[in-house]
Amino acid sequence: MFADLPQVDPALFARPDLAKLHAPLRAAHPPRILLLYGSLRPRSFSRLVSYEAQRLLQALGAETRVFDPADLPLPDGAPESHPKVQELRELAAWSEGMVWTSPERHGAMTGIMKAQIDWIPLALGAVRPTQGKTLAVMQVSGGSQSFNAVNQMRVLGRWMRMIAIPNQSSVAKAFLEFDDNDRMRPSAYYDRIVDVMEELMKFTLMTRDVADYLVDRYSERRESAEALSKRVNQRSI
Repeated sequence: MFADLPQVDPALFARPDLAKLHAPLRAAHPPRILLLYGSLRPRSFSRLVSYEAQRLLQALGAETRVFDPADLPLPDGAPESHPKVQELRELAAWSEGMVWTSPERHGAMTGIMKAQIDWIPLALGAVRPTQGKTLAVMQVSGGSQSFNAVNQMRVLGRWMRMIAIPNQSSVAKAFLEFDDNDRMRPSAYYDRIVDVMEELMKFTLMTRDVADYLVDRYSERRESAEALSKRVNQRSI
């Protein structure tokens, strides 16, 4: 098997095991979903879409938290001990999935959205707050439909080692989609948000108990083995 793979360590290389994708014990608690939005406007449509998503997720059986980005400092503009930074990081660690909703501004996600993601590190010691967690991305725009922001957030989600679900939502002319009570009117846009939240729940339920196995990597196993070997050799000297 390894004759043609001379650079592979056979002790660390293994075929994917279907049995390990079936968790012996399934978590009984509701899926924990964190929602982030990317605007501070008094009537923020990304926030209103997030609230609609939150209602749907709760109806689908999730436990949810919505992070308010007001008073979150710019990345590197304050120490990591800042209360809003700590709040965001604690919520990221708590979550098993996320929903990111941003307005599209100048053909991209907003700086407010990016700042929140930038404050969530790839690793906090031995803990990786985002790795293996599910992600749904949505955007709102003031003009015609676009997908620039959701495409950017997908790139970020992959960089954060998250499982970005296939479906997504883009709400065009969002100012026309909400009534005077800030509730979304019936439309194909609303139906798509229902689709996205339903899919997020399914993917979260399917992956959360086996997330560690899904993101277990040969290169990282090799690094860990080499580090352990080095520590053993140092102690024996």
